[in-house]
Amino acid sequence: MTRDLVVVGASWGGLDAIRTVLHGLPDDLPAAVVIVQHRSPVAHPQTLLGLLAAATPLAVVDPADKQKLERGQVYVSPPDYHTYVEGDHLALSTDDPVAFSRPSIDVLFESAAESRGPACVGVILTGANADGARGLARIVELGGAAVVEDPASAERSEMPRAALQAVHGALVAPIGGIAAIVGNLCARAGVTA
Repeated sequence: MTRDLVVVGASWGGLDAIRTVLHGLPDDLPAAVVIVQHRSPVAHPQTLLGLLAAATPLAVVDPADKQKLERGQVYVSPPDYHTYVEGDHLALSTDDPVAFSRPSIDVLFESAAESRGPACVGVILTGANADGARGLARIVELGGAAVVEDPASAERSEMPRAALQAVHGALVAPIGGIAAIVGNLCARAGVTA
């Protein structure tokens, strides 16, 4: 099966980490990328979108509810909304925060795992909590691939460490090596990591 969905979770220190990953992704990435970055509910979404768009030639999108996923596009979860993967589109929700977060990385990752199984690549970057560890484990359980930033390179190591405790055998790299791993996983159809 082709891996055509990449879900990325980041928290504290995530802006620079996400920009580094986006900058390194191939211009013809054969996958959609969905990002959850913990941020204030009053944050202006266009500021983050602009900063991320400057790092990549891929289209960076503020998704609407029921937006269709397209390969080669980057969708950034809006502040104060959970983002779910439902088949070939995204759904937004104002359900209660999960582990004090909305958007929640676990919500995104678990829905991606349930909806897309082995077609999914989960990526955990820097952060100061454990959000994403449970969802990353679910991605692997259903046949997807797991990539985790090396805690030694992360601005905050708690989130990558929690992910590595939950997922044995995840691919681990410093932040500068994450994009190459993701690009390689998405380019290889039918190969399990």
